[in-house]
Amino acid sequence: MSFGGDFMRAVLIIVIMLFSGCSAGEADPGLEGNAPMARELIVLAASPDGDGYYQGMASEIFQFHVAFARELQKHDDVLILAGDDHYDDYVGALGAASVARIEMYDIWMRDFSPQNAAAQVMFRYTAEGQGGGQKGQREADIVQAGLSDVLKKAGLRYGETNFLNDGGNFVDDGAGNVVLSRKFLRDNALTETDGRTAIQHATGAVNVAFIEADEQGGLEHADAVVAFIDENVLVVNAYLDDPAYSASLRSDLEYGLPGVMIHEIVAPYDATEIYDTRFGSACGLYTNMLVTPERIYLPQFGIPEDALALASLREWTRRDVIPVMSAKVCRMGGGVRCMSWQLRGENALKLKAYAASLN
Repeated sequence: MSFGGDFMRAVLIIVIMLFSGCSAGEADPGLEGNAPMARELIVLAASPDGDGYYQGMASEIFQFHVAFARELQKHDDVLILAGDDHYDDYVGALGAASVARIEMYDIWMRDFSPQNAAAQVMFRYTAEGQGGGQKGQREADIVQAGLSDVLKKAGLRYGETNFLNDGGNFVDDGAGNVVLSRKFLRDNALTETDGRTAIQHATGAVNVAFIEADEQGGLEHADAVVAFIDENVLVVNAYLDDPAYSASLRSDLEYGLPGVMIHEIVAPYDATEIYDTRFGSACGLYTNMLVTPERIYLPQFGIPEDALALASLREWTRRDVIPVMSAKVCRMGGGVRCMSWQLRGENALKLKAYAASLN
């Protein structure tokens, strides 16, 4: 990108943040993150202390976190937030430098944290992740407030918006292209035109595509359907048994993202084992990958299609593709991307320093 392009993007973001009502203290969106960095900070959250909901998967969550974190430690930085019940176990497995004695109220960090590592903005976490309805929204607000309190104490800077959305429904390439499902429009009572404008003003996005989720009802996250692997380059599930949906999906993406390149990846979706029927499964969905400036952490499920997905991605991207076994947790409806919050630049340094001060 030219110097002129960088300058105009910076001016655009500043103007957008002024008109979206964010104060200068809140809304410096981390412009220092525009340039790729060698290492990203990936934040994971242990199960909440005394939590009954995840009790049946506690061992699997811990094992997945440890295996994933050990892989992350080789290439990026990792920080696991854990309450008193789990802190010592994580420290024993990963070392104190990678664990902070901070309790989160849910494990799906992606959904209730600020989005877009290059220019972070926090949406209001939606009710569906906590079961839906008014009760679910109250619980979602509590979950997000727990994180917000930590971010304020650590001195992180990010934009905020009252628009309802989960991080799993914000898929971006860090260069101004964003994909969301139309659940965002329904949740916020917006037309598609107004919704596109809202996302542009809140996040600095340039191009916004709205798609229909492949499963209606529930979370309807875009990251179950698509993933950016480069600027304006998307991987989407191959819906071989639903050509009508596949065609509609491609049409929506091409309309919202001019000049987008689309690759279809094998998608052997497996819903034979589901932990909570409200949320479906992420088994067989390679689109739920974690993408950093230098690397892609690709979920693997112990099935023959793993090798094909890995080979395809390595053909399509310049990034280093790292396989991460997700079979233990995918039946809960997520895994590699869903559990990960990404930070870089000043915000990453501040959170690491705050975490170290607590240990």
